[in-house]
Amino acid sequence: MTAKKPRKPWRVTVTGPDVRAESDHTSEANAYALVRAALGGDSPAEKARVEQWEGGRWWHFETVNAEDVP
Repeated sequence: MTAKKPRKPWRVTVTGPDVRAESDHTSEANAYALVRAALGGDSPAEKARVEQWEGGRWWHFETVNAEDVP
């Protein structure tokens, strides 16, 4: 049986020293807005894992490192 599609099919998990936060989003654009905000500036976060719900499960979409965010 396939699991029901969540209302927010994009998930971002931000990690780093003493940092672990997860947030779900309604669109890819909203997910990446969080990635830019979480990894930019003086943030202690080191990377963000972006996942998309598809085919009844969460799929790894991309991992973004802090040094890749301007």
